Amino acid sequence: MDPKSPNKDRRSTPQYAMYQRDNFWAVNEGLVPPFNTEPGKLEELAKEKLTESGWYYASSNAGLSHTHTANRQAFYRHRIIPRMLVDTNARDTATTFFGHKVAAPIGFAPIGINKIYHPLGELPVAKVAGELGLPYCLSTAGSQPIEDVGKAYGSSSSSGCKVFQLYMPHDDEMTVSLLKRAVEGGFEACFLTVDTWQLAWRHDDVNTSNYAFYKGIGADLGLSDPVFQKRLRERGIDVNNMTQEEKVNASAMWIDSIWHGRAWSWEKMPWLIRTWKELSGGKPICIKGIQDVRDAEKAVKTGFDGIVVSNHAGRQVDGAVASLDALERIVNAVGDKTYIMFDSGVRSASDVFKALAIGAKFVFIGRLWVWGLSIMGEHGVRHVMKSLLAEFDILLNVGGFKTVKKIDRSAIESYEKNYQLLPEKSKL
Repeated sequence: MDPKSPNKDRRSTPQYAMYQRDNFWAVNEGLVPPFNTEPGKLEELAKEKLTESGWYYASSNAGLSHTHTANRQAFYRHRIIPRMLVDTNARDTATTFFGHKVAAPIGFAPIGINKIYHPLGELPVAKVAGELGLPYCLSTAGSQPIEDVGKAYGSSSSSGCKVFQLYMPHDDEMTVSLLKRAVEGGFEACFLTVDTWQLAWRHDDVNTSNYAFYKGIGADLGLSDPVFQKRLRERGIDVNNMTQEEKVNASAMWIDSIWHGRAWSWEKMPWLIRTWKELSGGKPICIKGIQDVRDAEKAVKTGFDGIVVSNHAGRQVDGAVASLDALERIVNAVGDKTYIMFDSGVRSASDVFKALAIGAKFVFIGRLWVWGLSIMGEHGVRHVMKSLLAEFDILLNVGGFKTVKKIDRSAIESYEKNYQLLPEKSKL
């Protein structure tokens, strides 16, 4: 790619496609690209780097992994229709996310306990997201304090956006504390995840007792919460002076308060929406984990500002519908009434493109950056995400699409749903 391409003067974001040239040119400077970002090879390398426990937690899916497989199969039935002789010299990957200008319609999905992938946990991930101007979503099950993650991301007053993903405790005082900390930490939106009151049955994790929190690992977000600290003191535990046994018990108590196995219902949602709005000054709150049109319609009626169509990447309900198929139905039903986002099964720029063409306004990526974090920490996350941005930029260029707004249903050809049962989960 010509580094003097006129595109660099006609866009509001960097020329992400140039990252391809950087990697091609590396050999002339005695360098090599960090690692292969092809999803299958990326996953294999992460498996080599991670401990058995880290690998099982990152890779395990619910039951027989059939939902994970369905997620990938759904992408295959859609095909992109390239356009030719379009002046993509004027292209730009930028879009908006709840009023924030962001570099591309790609964000970092919330994934918990990052310390099992890297000693610094969520901090390097948030840092890279902030550098790239992409939304970053911090999980309540995160392994670093909310405040520290907010600082690692940096200020997003002009670009980017920090989102706090809430697993809501059955303790209103604790919920308010978490939301208040998120607001004070500069988080501009809240996502309530509703498909994970508790973890699904994941065979490898169960078989190896693979639950980091029950080993005293990864509960830093909770242990730094003043209300949770008060709950610990009520149990005779001083968070500043814990024995190893007390640390394990405190960590277990924390996770048992957010992955509690006690379902919420729609009746509690108005309270949550009102509470977040009052604390944040009216910032958006969305609901994550919606797969059914009836639930999407209920979310709109209840007052949520957006919906994340997601099946938790196949990690919660085995044999569930593909998230991309659910997206199609939900967009048709409420796409003109709310802000619709998507995650689950995304492995490439073409996957991002297809989700946007079906009607999502924004797409979140999960496992790809987890593999990068596992392989090479901050540098690994950066390489994975810059590669994905470059791939997306190049796709717009060679596919004939000037902007994200040009991606709609006319950009894809879709075939009937005819998924065959696969005996093993699909890596790709």
